[in-house]
Amino acid sequence: MPVTSVASDPAALTLTVVADYPVSVERLWEAYIDPRQLERFWGPVEYPATFTRHDMCVGGLSHYYMVGPQGDRHDGWWRCLKIEPLRRIELEDGFANGDQTMNDGLPVMRMVFSFEKTATGSRFTCVTTFPSLAEMEQMVQMGMMEGMQSAMSQIDGVLADLASFAAGRATEANLLNDTQVRVSRVVRGTVEQVWRAHNESSLLQRWLLGPDGWTMPVCAIATKVGDRYRYEWENTAQGQRFGFEGELLESNAPYRAVTTEQMIDAPGPSTRNELTLTAVPGGTLMALVITYPSKDVRDMILGTGMTTGMETSYARLEKDVLAAD
Repeated sequence: MPVTSVASDPAALTLTVVADYPVSVERLWEAYIDPRQLERFWGPVEYPATFTRHDMCVGGLSHYYMVGPQGDRHDGWWRCLKIEPLRRIELEDGFANGDQTMNDGLPVMRMVFSFEKTATGSRFTCVTTFPSLAEMEQMVQMGMMEGMQSAMSQIDGVLADLASFAAGRATEANLLNDTQVRVSRVVRGTVEQVWRAHNESSLLQRWLLGPDGWTMPVCAIATKVGDRYRYEWENTAQGQRFGFEGELLESNAPYRAVTTEQMIDAPGPSTRNELTLTAVPGGTLMALVITYPSKDVRDMILGTGMTTGMETSYARLEKDVLAAD
């Protein structure tokens, strides 16, 4: 059990949880900024969490939901206020409705996560500050203290599992729900380098090619919100050509970009693609949350070997672009 102390201070309106771990600060930090790892311990044992958004930069938002043993769902959100790599994260934490809008009927708390080196590994301290004594008592009665202890009891297994999240692991897809998939990979490069590689046509045309034999003759990039982009690939040996187009909906360089995507000349609704880049000790965590119009479309696209093609491209990015930068 990693939790070493839990203390409440009604006068200061705070709840403080301290936990010690036999791992480095870098390893512990990574568990909180990588949604693949965080969702394995953020919710209590009986209420596992799924993060559909996790932007760990100042002003960034995170959305998650927890599902109980009876199928009951509970949504929440974070807003990142301050981040000091390997030292401190300050955020607002609140409840959400099923559509991920903020639930104004429940308290919004301020949380500070602190990370420090110890003689045996690292220490994590979480200080939660409540808006009022009444709201603090409300949250305690709802089982917040027990829930935090239950959630943090799961982190040891996550920290010990190095292989699942190491740099060098291939691109992988995680099903978030019936219509959403999160594609993840740690890319050996800085956030700025990886962002540039996604947003400069001369670089994209060198790596975003999938299997060998393909070129990218058309690469029209959307540079500002509202712009449209168009990418086309060609395999002259096989006489094949296809492409995608869409609109840039959001952009927060170098951390987040949201676009629509639709195959050129193909009928039907588009997908929504949310790209997030986060600095991790091994490089940059690329997380792409794709929202499909239906479960059938999701399964059909995954069945084409999408992640295999993406892995070929990201391996090429590391070898042919970032290594030479």
